Amino acid sequence: MDICLPRVDHFIALCLVPLAAWILLSGLDDLSITAIFALAPRRCFRWPPAAALDRARERPIAILVPLWREHQVIGRMLESNLAVIRYANYQIFAGVYPNDEFTARAVAEIAARHPRVHMAVCPHDGPTSKGDCLNWIYREMEKYEARHGVRFEIVMTHDAEDLVHPESLRMVNWFSRAFDMVQIPVLPLATGLREFTHGLYCDEFAEFQLKDIPVRQVLGGFLPSNGVGTGFGRAALERLAQSRQGRIFDPECLTEDYENGFCIHAQGGPQIFVPLHFDGASPVATREYFPHRFRAAVRQRGRWVAGISLQGWQRHGWRGGWRQCYWFWRDRKGLVGNLLSPLTNLITLYGLATWAAARWGSGAWGLGADMPSWAGHLYTGTLAMAFVSLGVRVRCSAEIFGWRFASLAPLRAVWGNIVNFTATAAALRQFTAAAIRRGRLAWRKTEHHYPLTAAGQARPRLGEVLVRMRCLLPEELERAMNSAPRGVRIGQHLLAHRLISEEHLYRALSAQAGIPLGVPHDQVRRPTTRMLPATAVRRWQVMPYRVSGGQLHLLTADVPGEEMTRELKRLSRLDLQFRLVRPAELAALAQQYLPQSFANG
Repeated sequence: MDICLPRVDHFIALCLVPLAAWILLSGLDDLSITAIFALAPRRCFRWPPAAALDRARERPIAILVPLWREHQVIGRMLESNLAVIRYANYQIFAGVYPNDEFTARAVAEIAARHPRVHMAVCPHDGPTSKGDCLNWIYREMEKYEARHGVRFEIVMTHDAEDLVHPESLRMVNWFSRAFDMVQIPVLPLATGLREFTHGLYCDEFAEFQLKDIPVRQVLGGFLPSNGVGTGFGRAALERLAQSRQGRIFDPECLTEDYENGFCIHAQGGPQIFVPLHFDGASPVATREYFPHRFRAAVRQRGRWVAGISLQGWQRHGWRGGWRQCYWFWRDRKGLVGNLLSPLTNLITLYGLATWAAARWGSGAWGLGADMPSWAGHLYTGTLAMAFVSLGVRVRCSAEIFGWRFASLAPLRAVWGNIVNFTATAAALRQFTAAAIRRGRLAWRKTEHHYPLTAAGQARPRLGEVLVRMRCLLPEELERAMNSAPRGVRIGQHLLAHRLISEEHLYRALSAQAGIPLGVPHDQVRRPTTRMLPATAVRRWQVMPYRVSGGQLHLLTADVPGEEMTRELKRLSRLDLQFRLVRPAELAALAQQYLPQSFANG
C-alpha cells in the first residue's frame, strides 16, 4: 500500500491541472450568469392587472397532448385540468396510436363526457416520436377547424402528467399578443427528503427557472421550449411548417421542443419566459412528477443529452455569431462536464482523506508534494466557485421548496453527477451506434405518474364553482359564507338551507375535483366489488366496481382526500380511479353488492 500511494498521488497530480482548468472555465461561465442574475438591472416585467386579464379577448387555444401507453394517468390529467382552468375558449386534442387500445379507450371515455376533449388517432402504430404524434394531432386540429369554421390562434403543448395552473392559459393568451412563443414555468411537485432522484429535478428546475432562463432572456439568447406549458403563435408554427415540408414539429428530433424554440428565434420570432409568480402560496407554473428511479432518470436525461447536445450540434453546428455560439456552449458543455464530474468527486474525496490522514498522522501529504507551486491557487479557486454554485442552487431550491428540503441539495448534486454521467454515456453510445448504422435515433419515452390528489394545484373553491355553474347567486354565496357555523362545510350549509339541490352540489364537487359523476350501472362487476377489505370499505365508504387497463375503479360519496387515497393505494397494486356518486346511490349499490361490508358502517 505504501508503495502504491506515491504512484497514485503522482497520477492524480498529473490529471488535476487539465481537470481544474476545465472546472475553472465552466465555473467562470456559471459564475458570470450568477453575477448577472444578482447584480445587473433586470428587464422590467409588468404583470397584467387582474382586471385587464378579465377584459382581454380570449383567443381560441388548442392544447395538444401526445400519448403512448398513458391509460393510467390521462383520465385523471384531463378531468383534473378541465376542472380548474380559468379560460373558456380552448379545446384539447389528445393523440393516440391504433395499437394502444387502453389509452384510446380512456380518452374516448373522457371525450364522451367533455365536449372540449377530442381524440386524434395516428394513422400508424406506435410509438414513433413525440414530434410525429404532435404533427398528427395538429392535422386533427385542422380538421376540427374546417368542420366548425374556427381558427385557433394559439397552440399549446402539454404532457399526460401535467398539472396545468388555472391561470396558465390566461397568461399565454395575454403575452402571445406580442410574442410568438410564451413559456410558462415548469416545476416538479414537491416530494420527500428520501426521494433523491426526483429531488434532484426539484433543485435543478428551481435554479433553471429562477436564474438561468431569466438571465438568458435578459442577454437576448434564444429560449428553448420546455415542451409543456408552451404557447406558440399560429403564424410562427406555420412559418416553421413551410421550412419542414408542412410538419410543425420535427419527427426525427428527440427534443422537438428545444428545436422549435431555437428555430422560432432564428426566424426572428420574439419569445418570452413568464417569470415565476406566486398566486397565493402556489407558483403560477406547470407542475408534474419527474422520474423517481435511477434508470428512469437516466433514460429521460439520456434523451435530453442526445437531442439537445448531439443532435443540436449535428444540425446547427456552431453557426449564428458569437452570442449564439455562447448559448450553444452553455447547452452542450455537459457532454464534457457530466463525464468529468464523478471523477472530480472521487479525486476530492481522495484528497481530503489523504490530507486528513497526513494531518493527524506522522507522514507527509503525498498529493500536495506532487503539486506545482502555483496549482494550489487554481484548486482553491475552483473549490470556491463550486461552493458558490452550490450556494446558489440551495437558495433557489429553498425559495420554492423550503429550506429544509434545500439543505440536502449538496448531497443531491453529488448523486446528480452519477445520474448525469450515466445518462451522457448512454446518449453517446446511442448516438454513435445510430451514426454507424446510419439509422435514426430511437425515441425513449418517459414513464409518467400523476398524483392521486391534485397536490400543488390551486383549485377553485366550491362556492366559485356553484356560482360559475349558475346554481347560486354571488350575493347568496356571500351571505351563506358569513352565516355558516365554524367547522361546517359550505356545501353542506348550502344544502341544509335549500339554497342548492343535492344534484347541484355533486355536480359542483365533480367539477371542482376533476372526478366523473354518476353510477355506471352497466360497468359494475360483482367479483370486483370484493377486491378491498371490508374494514377499508366501511371506513372510507367506497366500493370498487371494475378493473380496466391496470386500474381499479372505485365509487365514493365524498371527494377522496390524501389520507384516503394513500391508505387505499397500500391495499391494491392497481392504479386507483375514483367516481363520485350521491350517498343514497352508494348505499343502494352497497346493499345490492356488499351488504356485509357496509354493515355497521
